[in-house]
Amino acid sequence: MPMSATVLIPRILTQYTGGCAEVSVQANTVGEVLAALKRDFPALYQCVCDETDAVRRHINVFVNNDLVHHQGGTPTRLHKGDVISIFQAVSGG
Repeated sequence: MPMSATVLIPRILTQYTGGCAEVSVQANTVGEVLAALKRDFPALYQCVCDETDAVRRHINVFVNNDLVHHQGGTPTRLHKGDVISIFQAVSGG
């Protein structure tokens, strides 16, 4: 049974969530979180994922303080109390 997961939305993307900086979805994995965002907030999802449903290169997704890309990607399992955060990658030179 899916658990409730909290997703923190960066301010620049809250325009796609009706102004909410935090949304709750039912999910057991990061992939299920993204699928719920696709269903509930399709414009937000398009900012986070590309046409192949992969997280865009300039977007980082974290579970708590761990970058999902380093933890096994979208199959990463969630645990009670986990918080998913979406960030735009920052780079410079």
